[in-house]
Amino acid sequence: MKIKDASVFVTGGNRGLGKALVDEALARGAAKVYATARDPKTITTDPRVVPLHLELTDPASIEAAVAQAPDVNLLINNAGVTLAADLLDGDLAEVRREIEINFFGPLQVTRAFAPRLIANGGHLVNVQSTLAWFAMLGGYAASKAAGWSATNTLRQQLHPHGVGVTGVYAGWIDTDMAAERAAETDLKTPPADVARMTIDAVEAGQHEVLADDWTHLVKNALAADIPTLYPHLAATA
Repeated sequence: MKIKDASVFVTGGNRGLGKALVDEALARGAAKVYATARDPKTITTDPRVVPLHLELTDPASIEAAVAQAPDVNLLINNAGVTLAADLLDGDLAEVRREIEINFFGPLQVTRAFAPRLIANGGHLVNVQSTLAWFAMLGGYAASKAAGWSATNTLRQQLHPHGVGVTGVYAGWIDTDMAAERAAETDLKTPPADVARMTIDAVEAGQHEVLADDWTHLVKNALAADIPTLYPHLAATA
């Protein structure tokens, strides 16, 4: 689909990759962008942007936001959280929170918008992570792995209705979420670059965006033996 004159809905659109996606959609000629955040006052004041409150763990909040955006034909599920909850010894409540926000939240938003995407000939984007394929940061990786599976399933379910689905996979993006990862500074991709690749993929009808070299490496390694990705698990004689 073409972004020009489209009506776009971006979750977590007030900062980081979400703001970059809002800016890129506007630069490509989107007629309107609904941008959500817990505090809509933090969202850009561009007249083409409609700030909306959204709390992904609250079904009523999702319903209210969707009701205010009847003309959407591009949904971008971007909002998420990184708690890095340890699966074995960490707080189970934090694991549940990561799953609720990163998996069930986007799924509920998608379910709510699906009839409109179908009616409007739309497109769905799920911003995932390379950690969907690489076990790191505990509950976060688990939530993204679930999101990867859901994205693939939704692609098959929406395809007969003419709705495309694009999954976006990136390693470290230079945002507040990755600010503490100083060791990976040289590996961080600017959010504007990921946003550009994402919108390019939407317009080209591509199924996936692999935003950096590490993401390509990890995905290619999935067909190899486990120690290819995790050398410390190599068997010793």
